Amino acid sequence: MSTMKAVWISKFGGPEVLEIREVVKPEVAGAQVLVRVRASALNRADLLQRAGKYPPPFGYRQEIPGMEFAGEVAEVGPGVQMWKPGHRVFGLTGGEAQAEYVVTHERLLAEVPGNLDWAEAASIPEAFITAHDGLWTQAQLRPAETVLIHSVGSGVGLAAVQLVRAMRAVPYGTSRTADKITQSKQYGLEEGLVVRENFDDLVTEANKWTAGKGINVVLDLAGGPYVRASQKLMALKGRMLLVGTVAGGSYELDSRFVMGKRLQIRGTVLRARSLEEKIEVTQSFAAEVVPLFAQGVLRATIDSKFKLADIAKAHERLESNQTLGKVVIEI
Repeated sequence: MSTMKAVWISKFGGPEVLEIREVVKPEVAGAQVLVRVRASALNRADLLQRAGKYPPPFGYRQEIPGMEFAGEVAEVGPGVQMWKPGHRVFGLTGGEAQAEYVVTHERLLAEVPGNLDWAEAASIPEAFITAHDGLWTQAQLRPAETVLIHSVGSGVGLAAVQLVRAMRAVPYGTSRTADKITQSKQYGLEEGLVVRENFDDLVTEANKWTAGKGINVVLDLAGGPYVRASQKLMALKGRMLLVGTVAGGSYELDSRFVMGKRLQIRGTVLRARSLEEKIEVTQSFAAEVVPLFAQGVLRATIDSKFKLADIAKAHERLESNQTLGKVVIEI
């Protein structure tokens, strides 16, 4: 067959603009792999792309969203060395993953452990690659250190909690709702605080958690006022990773904290990286994180599952801000 079903953004707008269309199936070349997608997962970027506020990278169709997927290798290009048809794989892509087939470079794939089903596998790549790259690679997290995760109930937040524990460090978190703090504890969260406007309380609480030593690493998935509060509660030589902007894209820094504590503040994003950089983080994920799923050390965090035909309902679920973990699309 030369066509496939795919989610299609008919025009920019709300969930109602999403359709399921028959489109041309992609073809492989060189070191590319064609994957029969069995499941994908939603991300905030998909919502923004649908609204016309976050275009995909060059070479990807604006109309077909989707950044992560799990499925079977259907076909390989002549230059492929790592995979054969039938292999179970998952990974990240710049777009077009919410379709029956997706094409990607062979080194942007990892093998799905046998103990994971398709929905579980699809919920993993974006959250765990982001958290792993931020915490283990860039922040150089070490055992016994403390980590504060803003928006801890999100997919990346719950992945971060588990990866902090896997490093034998101690995770703390914030959320806008108490139930997400409570539910996050089943994944290893030590303590958390409901934060809306009470950022002074957050500084006080963090000092209690650390006996006045301050937080070693902050993974900020929110932005805005969270950054301002975080610099106050960090330890000497603390590291702050800026990943999200749902609470605001502007940050106010104070030299008393940044310079006085010799803080490292780094912004990070996966989607805009070069192919070589994406291969590097994928291969690191495959070597260091995937085996922990096979061993049962890490768990997939699924909020809900929807069929492809119910893509609009899936978007509504993610936009409700009531999710704990990932919204998965079964294809």
